[in-house]
Amino acid sequence: MAEHYKLHRVREMADDDEEFVAALAAAFLEEVPEDAERLRQAIPAKDYKEAYQAAHKMKPTIDLFELGVLDKLIEVQDWGKFEQTDKNVDAQLKIVLSAVDKAANEMKADFGL
Repeated sequence: MAEHYKLHRVREMADDDEEFVAALAAAFLEEVPEDAERLRQAIPAKDYKEAYQAAHKMKPTIDLFELGVLDKLIEVQDWGKFEQTDKNVDAQLKIVLSAVDKAANEMKADFGL
């Protein structure tokens, strides 16, 4: 359980209320993969605004569940925010998307969602 994400901060925030922890995991599964898909499409299309908005929205949840890719997500966010046309963030995007996929699949199994 929880190999690709961590629940320490989630449980702390939920005051060890396991129903609330499960609700936060469900919220992760509802929101984060959808935003990751927005990123998956926005980066190759060079849609800076969409990439920034999706990455910015994902940041607190990625941080809360400690996926270990916050630094890469911030690079992607900044690419969009500052329209860094001279920078390629494909590698960072791949790392973020992989982490989200692994965490989402594991959460589905761990929480029966």
